[in-house]
Amino acid sequence: MDLRDFITLCEKEGDLKRITAEVDWDLEMTHIAKMVEEKDGRAVLFENVKGHDSPVFFGAYSSTKRMAMALGKPADLTMCELSHAWMKMSIGDVIRSKEVETGPVFDNIIYEEDVNVFKFPAPRFYEKDGGRYIGTACFMVTRDPETDEINLGTYRSQVLDEKTVGAQILKGKRGDRILQKYRKAGKKMPICLVVGCDPLLMLAGSAMVEDASEYDVVGTLRGEPVETVNAKLTGLPIPASAELVLEGYVDGDNLRAEGPFGEYTGYYTDELYKTIEKPAIEVKRIYHRNDPIMLCASVGRPINDNHMMLAFVRNATLWTELTRMGIRGIQSVYMPPEACGRFWAIVSIKQMYPGHSNQVAAAVIASNTCTYGLKGLIIVDDDIRADDLPRVWWALATRYHPSGVPRSSNADVQPRLIRL
Repeated sequence: MDLRDFITLCEKEGDLKRITAEVDWDLEMTHIAKMVEEKDGRAVLFENVKGHDSPVFFGAYSSTKRMAMALGKPADLTMCELSHAWMKMSIGDVIRSKEVETGPVFDNIIYEEDVNVFKFPAPRFYEKDGGRYIGTACFMVTRDPETDEINLGTYRSQVLDEKTVGAQILKGKRGDRILQKYRKAGKKMPICLVVGCDPLLMLAGSAMVEDASEYDVVGTLRGEPVETVNAKLTGLPIPASAELVLEGYVDGDNLRAEGPFGEYTGYYTDELYKTIEKPAIEVKRIYHRNDPIMLCASVGRPINDNHMMLAFVRNATLWTELTRMGIRGIQSVYMPPEACGRFWAIVSIKQMYPGHSNQVAAAVIASNTCTYGLKGLIIVDDDIRADDLPRVWWALATRYHPSGVPRSSNADVQPRLIRL
């Protein structure tokens, strides 16, 4: 599957809204996408962006139905059921990616002297944003110089000038660790920014995968290898059917002002809307298909594309990690999109021995998925599904005691104050 296959499938399922009227990339397109997402629920394809020839696709991940379609599963599955399906498929035999000679991504090649990132319809999302963002549903391909392993990481990317885009590679992430190796060696890091591809590749890039290529993760999930071609300047593997790829280098010592940006938390996280110095990609070449379709994700307060995507991949990777740890009794796992898809986790377990819930809690907190960003964990008995939020609230009201004494729905307890 590539992005065009996915869009065709969405339309076949009545899950796509085409907008042929001209829309402005500056605030208007993103506002319309957000309104359609909240009131209509379908994905949106903008076919007439002011000043541009390329269409823009929003909403690939904003419903469980579309994520099920991306995974090749029945559209009526819940997020927990989809996460379980990911877990079951991902622990099988690994299907490695397959290198091919060429692909549609090389239909057009733009060389350094002609590179102008502003040719593509990158939107400006919110009024206080630092600029236009070409990367909100993208991933960056890098290679570890010591192990030769390939990493796909999802980091937002602002257009800084005609030949430079931002790379918000967060401290401690795998991409940052790779960047620091190049920096220590006094070298620039080769990188490819992929905008528009098989939606499942973007999901895998968002997952916290260690010691494996996300291409191989997707191949294992799909049951067939992901086809890649080598970028002509850096040799990095990129999807053969990608819509748009920016190839270049990151100088770890040459930081550029980036942001602010209206984040997935619903806030501008940079203090007082300040710009912050961050890594940047010096774009040397651009590859794109004929009439490339740019993939974007809506951002802001929950629930939107970003929250559904984060929730899904973290559900799936957490469940996979717990299974590989040999933790018994796991019934379902849920990281609610309402909690931005990462800050709270709910796990339903069938208690089998004393201390079982404590073991599960320790395993969750120690997992790669939850060691970064988790604020709270709720564990419920197996009579409650992790994604049945009304029942979860009922369990919190009747089975939980802040002092740790035996539970009782009629207990006279002193409430615990939580400051928000």
